Amino acid sequence: MHIKLTAIQVNAPSDLEAAFAAIRRVRPDALFASNDPLTLILRKQITHFAAQERLPAMYPFTDVAEAGGLMSYGASRVDLFRHAATYAAKILSGAKPRDLPIEQPTKFEFVINLKTANALGLKISRDILLIADEVIE
Repeated sequence: MHIKLTAIQVNAPSDLEAAFAAIRRVRPDALFASNDPLTLILRKQITHFAAQERLPAMYPFTDVAEAGGLMSYGASRVDLFRHAATYAAKILSGAKPRDLPIEQPTKFEFVINLKTANALGLKISRDILLIADEVIE
């Protein structure tokens, strides 16, 4: 498929401008933001950069697609918080944390922002739109 991956690490908000400069130098065909709290915190800056550079970008959080990102796919944060509350209730009822099983997310959300797709000149196929959990128009 001739795909070349370039990892650019951002450990703090102060790293963001250097990361943007590195992305400009590499000139990738697309951007994928990893599942990291900084992605969520810096979502406005990242989506603005991707739009400015005309980069299709995918994110792990629905909030980023809602903030202007092209698309997102990741675990439902609402469902994750609900599971966390269940764990907290078990611990408060006397369960030992070490006895509780580690669980993987079970609910994932796929969101497409058609406004962003149109601004980038991208045509999203009907088949992809049909499998999306949410389409932002």
